[in-house]
Amino acid sequence: MALVSNVLTQIFITLIAVAGVYVLTGLTGMFSLGQAAFMAIGAYASGLLVLRLHVPIPLAMLLAVVLAVAVGYLIGYPVVRLRRDYISLVTLGFGEAIAALLNRMTTLTGGASGLTGIPRTVGLGITAVSAAAALTLVALFKTSKYGRQCIALRGDELAAKAMGIDITRVKMIAFLISVALTSYSGCLYAFYMSYVDPTGFGWKRSADWVIMVFFGGVNSLTGSTLGALILSALPQMLRELLNFRYVIYAVLVLLIINFRPSGLLGEWELTPANLRALPGGIKRALSRKRRGAE
Repeated sequence: MALVSNVLTQIFITLIAVAGVYVLTGLTGMFSLGQAAFMAIGAYASGLLVLRLHVPIPLAMLLAVVLAVAVGYLIGYPVVRLRRDYISLVTLGFGEAIAALLNRMTTLTGGASGLTGIPRTVGLGITAVSAAAALTLVALFKTSKYGRQCIALRGDELAAKAMGIDITRVKMIAFLISVALTSYSGCLYAFYMSYVDPTGFGWKRSADWVIMVFFGGVNSLTGSTLGALILSALPQMLRELLNFRYVIYAVLVLLIINFRPSGLLGEWELTPANLRALPGGIKRALSRKRRGAE
């Protein structure tokens, strides 16, 4: 039972970060390989505030998220003006710089040995509620004016600009929402694991989240959530094959690209209208199959 609780807790923490990546990649089409750095900022800042300054944990989490958003604004201000391929390179460099900085700040962060002694106050219930709240927030953002503008500029930035959309502003809003969610997942991670070290926040973790979004469906929050659930649980189910995780990921991504280029769910979302339409769609598919057999 403890193992199941541990797996679910880590999956919910991952879901929050993936929801942030979906806002950035799924809605605006921007790729960031440095999102894990914001998770590190949230984890280290909240942990240090509690350990060094004895700040109450909820306030420490809030201050850590605010700090991460402030750093995100400084990074995002020039980044969102770049082409999409350059954005991934700049954020990759930023992520590696944060990891190197955490390694060097031995006195403050513990360096390569990590930050220990963080009180373990986060459990399954808190992470589950937080994941549900994060997904609800992203779903509401997607249907909002800014969400629709994000989708418009993802398709064609020039056309979106011609329609009067402030591209830079919309990109910055999406970027900061993504940073806030990712840093909050870092706070939860720190107070669940009670220990953090720089090796857990490299570019590979950011790449994992991007893979999860594409695997489930880059245009679907439901699909991205499903992708995160599957690919987060897979290493836990196949512990003896943990060293081959990226090989398995690569095979799955290749299969998806070849047979389902838009991801498992494509653009399908879990909404009451789509759920009501499911029985009719299944009936039509079966009817076409029967006519083909005849």
